[in-house]
Amino acid sequence: MVFTGIVEEMGTVLSVEKKANLEMWDGSKSEGFVLKIKCEEALKGAYIGCSIAVNGTCLTVTTFNSEAFEVNCAPETLRRTDLGDLNKGDLVNLERSMAATDRNSGHFVQGHVDEAGKILKFTPEGDSLWVRISLSDDLLPFVIPKGYIAVDGTSLTVCEVNREEKWFNLMLIAHTQKCIVIPKKKVGERVNLEADCMGKYAAAAVGNVRQELAEMKQQLWRSQATSFFALLAAAALTLLRLRFR
Repeated sequence: MVFTGIVEEMGTVLSVEKKANLEMWDGSKSEGFVLKIKCEEALKGAYIGCSIAVNGTCLTVTTFNSEAFEVNCAPETLRRTDLGDLNKGDLVNLERSMAATDRNSGHFVQGHVDEAGKILKFTPEGDSLWVRISLSDDLLPFVIPKGYIAVDGTSLTVCEVNREEKWFNLMLIAHTQKCIVIPKKKVGERVNLEADCMGKYAAAAVGNVRQELAEMKQQLWRSQATSFFALLAAAALTLLRLRFR
């Protein structure tokens, strides 16, 4: 299951509730965070258990009707994303999970948000809009100029990265500005960030290779050291034999 980062519509948050009587797997009751979102396009083909990306966060539909759907947000989701910042009436980006036969006009977005960055600046240029967003040291290595990044679930191209000041710039064309929530937010508000998963896998693979090379180097050093001391011991024995003949 994957998303494309092409937002299908903006939904409206109908309610943000912390409920105390949510049923657990064993029939017991516990508290949890529930979002109810009004939409149209994202409900087409919906079913209980299907996945919808809300501001780029992959969430499971727990109930729905002809006008809205509900999702539960786990504590980890609230800690890592901007969903905990939502209020009734807020707009959110929505995208249904991609079907196997669909075209992908964005990039492969997992819906697994890495972190929430802050909007630092909006700068118009013609009918386009520059957006500057902060990010952490953890995410910085995976964000590169002309690479992909999902911002609130929108597949966008990174235009510039400042590694010292820890921010990146992207540019929104006029059409995109009308279709997503980012331009409607204010400076200082948070947006969900997901780095390109291909870069993460590549970094993990390189890290594994480096670890293996380091281990091989260590083994080689031990082997060479063992051989050296063996030769040294053999030479010492030879000298002793020659001396006591």
